[in-house]
Amino acid sequence: MPTYNKKTVEDIVVAGKKVLVRCDFNVPLKDGVITSDKRIVEALPTIKYLLSQNAAVILCSHMGKPKGQVNPKYSLAPVAARLTELLGQEVVLASDVIGPDATAKVAALQPGQAMLLENVRFEPGEEKNCPELAKHLASFAEVYVNDAFGTAHRAHATTAGVADYLPAVCGYLIQKEISIMGKALENPARPFVAVLGGAKVSDKIGVIKNLIDKVDTLVVGGGMAYTFFRAMGYTVGTSICEEDKIELAKELLEKAKAKGVNFVLPVDNMIGREYAEDTECRSCPSSEIPDDWMGLDIGPKSQALFAQAIAGAGTVVWNGPMGVSEWKNFAAGTYAVATAVAESGAVSIIGGGDSAAAIEKLGFAEKMTHVSTGGGASLEFLEGLELPGIACLLDK
Repeated sequence: MPTYNKKTVEDIVVAGKKVLVRCDFNVPLKDGVITSDKRIVEALPTIKYLLSQNAAVILCSHMGKPKGQVNPKYSLAPVAARLTELLGQEVVLASDVIGPDATAKVAALQPGQAMLLENVRFEPGEEKNCPELAKHLASFAEVYVNDAFGTAHRAHATTAGVADYLPAVCGYLIQKEISIMGKALENPARPFVAVLGGAKVSDKIGVIKNLIDKVDTLVVGGGMAYTFFRAMGYTVGTSICEEDKIELAKELLEKAKAKGVNFVLPVDNMIGREYAEDTECRSCPSSEIPDDWMGLDIGPKSQALFAQAIAGAGTVVWNGPMGVSEWKNFAAGTYAVATAVAESGAVSIIGGGDSAAAIEKLGFAEKMTHVSTGGGASLEFLEGLELPGIACLLDK
């Protein structure tokens, strides 16, 4: 497990220097209008600190998947406009990434000013971590700051490559992510409870394997519970099940038993006749799912059981919904877990992605210690994998 004790913006002299900052401004847009500026707001502490130190701030980010082609649909123009409003000072947008406009605007940038480069994924070299692109971007600045946790698991030119050519530190957002999640994995307040959901065991194998060595209780719901049911000899009807992972599920159950980990699976499920929002539904015990029905959420007894497992926790890590939480009839399990985590008084860490979206939608975000800004990145962090966008930063 990599231990990340990285230098931050406060550990390096930035006054009067040009600083290249990788942010995650991959915000949702509808008809060119930003529908949630959460990711922009989360980058503000780092940007404001650098401006207060009289640095000249060059911001960069990707948006969407333009696949190395210039595509106006993915322009960062709305982000530059929103940053201008939020910072109360103009943030000019370069019309390219390393072209003549970016070069001219960087040259003209004064200490205390901020600018934004156009979408870095307009450059084919970004996702290939092309050294020429990284070197060109590095030539714009004297210091590199990575504050984009959401892309820290990717080795791209702006997330890792630039660090080969400049002193590299993290911003406040990455510092918060790695310090809170790092402490949970290395020295958690106990009991340490992990709650894992989502559709597939295969997506979470690494996380389960890493956490079985660390947690006191492992709670598994969502679609992946049905693969564990099959490992226990139950039939699961037409529920999602990874046949090729049944043996692995058996091994994980045995490993948890050998380690003395309390492995909690649903005892009942909300089942439906078909995969549809308005399908006929009812609850049934986990061992009695009829052949032509499918499990779509945890049932009421499981909700109470899961809440009980979470209630006395010192630390809770939750990643993945308990059912098809975007459908009203199958959202109760996810809601029950969110409520239990919010009321537990534990250090509560929500892995990004679907769980973070569910927490936001249900209005529980304020009650959690930490809602991660990166889905894939937080999963890989919980797996104990090294994240290239963080590994490349200077150690304290």
